[in-house]
Amino acid sequence: MQLELLSPAKNLEQGREAVNHGADAVYIGAPAFGARTAAGNSIKDIESLTHYAHLYHAKVFATVNTLLFDNEVDDAVAMLHQLYNAGVDAAIIQDLGLLECDLPPIELHASTQTHNASLPRIQFLEKVGFSRIILARETSLQQMEEIRRHTHADLEAFIQGALCVSYSGQCYMSQYLNGRSGNRGCCSQPCRSAYDLCNEQGTLLRHNEHLLSLKDFSAAQHLRQMVDAGITSFKIEGRLKDLGYVKNVTAYYRRLLDDIIEGTEHTQSSSGHCEFHFVPDLEKTFNRGFTDYFLEKRQPMATLSTQKSIGKRIGTVKRIERNSITIDSREPLTAGDGLCFMNSQGTWEGFLVNRVERTTVFPNRMPTSLKVGTSIWRNNDQAFERLLQGNTSSRKIDIQMELNDTDDGLCLRLTDSDSCQASASIACIKERAQNPVKSIELTQRQLSKLGDTIFSATHINIDCQQPYFLPASTLNELRRQAVAQLQEVRVIQHLAHRGTSPSLDERRQNTTPYFEPTVDYHANVINEQSRQFYIRHGANTAEYGLEKSLDYQGKALMTTKYCLRYELGCCLKTERRKWRVDNPEAYQGNLYLRNSRNQFALTFDCPNCQMLINRKT
Repeated sequence: MQLELLSPAKNLEQGREAVNHGADAVYIGAPAFGARTAAGNSIKDIESLTHYAHLYHAKVFATVNTLLFDNEVDDAVAMLHQLYNAGVDAAIIQDLGLLECDLPPIELHASTQTHNASLPRIQFLEKVGFSRIILARETSLQQMEEIRRHTHADLEAFIQGALCVSYSGQCYMSQYLNGRSGNRGCCSQPCRSAYDLCNEQGTLLRHNEHLLSLKDFSAAQHLRQMVDAGITSFKIEGRLKDLGYVKNVTAYYRRLLDDIIEGTEHTQSSSGHCEFHFVPDLEKTFNRGFTDYFLEKRQPMATLSTQKSIGKRIGTVKRIERNSITIDSREPLTAGDGLCFMNSQGTWEGFLVNRVERTTVFPNRMPTSLKVGTSIWRNNDQAFERLLQGNTSSRKIDIQMELNDTDDGLCLRLTDSDSCQASASIACIKERAQNPVKSIELTQRQLSKLGDTIFSATHINIDCQQPYFLPASTLNELRRQAVAQLQEVRVIQHLAHRGTSPSLDERRQNTTPYFEPTVDYHANVINEQSRQFYIRHGANTAEYGLEKSLDYQGKALMTTKYCLRYELGCCLKTERRKWRVDNPEAYQGNLYLRNSRNQFALTFDCPNCQMLINRKT
């Protein structure tokens, strides 16, 4: 089974570096209609990225995963044709209305925004033409196994990055609050805000906490189990993250996947091997602490005290002087580091390091609430960030070289590890070598100088009638031409094997029945093509999506598997004597979230272990 490491690309530079650090595929925002409006890219840049990625037989997926209004559908279709012509391997889409349109023969992936949280939904999407399903982040290992047993499409799952507290595609809170729809790529992230929690009597239960803000996801400890469960694509979140994040996290998971692949029947889905010039560390780039979410079992997973990065724990405070702090640090500290700690009030404080003397730091300001014995975290590692700004990886494809005679010169043949072949010839004077052994060594050495190309020579065979004295300039030109030819062959071969989607006629003939007779606002139907799609598959569209109807009456603004009662230690399925709250009676009835502007009612669907957030009426 081929395993794919899928990395984010905010732009062309990050896409190239993701490939350099071991990504088998990258996903990048299209010029428009991507689920991150701040991460769009030109067709020209995407074409440049596809050419570079295809050299390694790595793939490029374009995100076109927002809901479309009627007046946008034609533009989206035209853009998909441009993306296909630019060499994109697949389009990640959310709006099912696109399946009613005349699309190019581009492979289609069902975005996690299409709410791929149930087997019937996933089976339906597979049957109507999606070659890959991107699973909901809430999917457990057990569910992955069940889905794999009953489907044939590729299964993609997240392994790292920020978590949306709501089921993807089922959050309307930002749209309700300020017209910025997460389904349209411009979420204002109200889940990261601080709220008070109170009950129906108005009693304040929690004050000014980030009650809906989750830790970041990490499946690093479960990667092998995910492989065994049938996942083939392992996705890193982060199209808005910086270049250092992309380098570090991609390299970290490249090493993990390589360890899993070694000695098994599994293979890497692209070509080349990486040599890293740094030690990847997930905790050294942006993170809010880590959770494996629902992979194995429900667990506490929120960051109630902050929505910001806390970084990596480095040690504890040993001594505090008038203008300095001595830390029992596990790692060297550097001027410019950002350090933070949790104070006695349960909130996070931070400071910058101006100067370091061994394990003593001199901060830009002395935190008055810091105490001896307090744990210290570094959320900005200056030395590590500086390292990541440089050349941090080299990715090479092994090739074999063979030099032969021609009637008027020489021919150099190249064969790479994927059995791609190319050759180049050059007319030249072949002068008999006075020292045959040294001449062969010099020729081999010169041909092996592949420098900043994507290739590395593992074997060079000189199969000429006799050893020649050959000028370095002749060998350099011959090598340059052969390498250029082999690169062209690799790109052509990759494009020839691009996956395709069903044609328009095939899709129109597909009347696979939807698994429910009626779809409501959760189906996110906001254009006529989407409505026709569901009708063609036998489902009545009872109402439009909220981005179009703006009818929030009686509608859940957010549906989440995360449960605030469980998080706070007062789950109704747990014996009262085991609750972790001080006043259990206060948590029994209805609960509400509020801040300076808004109030929301919480509904607990205990049989399905779900929580709904609604307008307070």
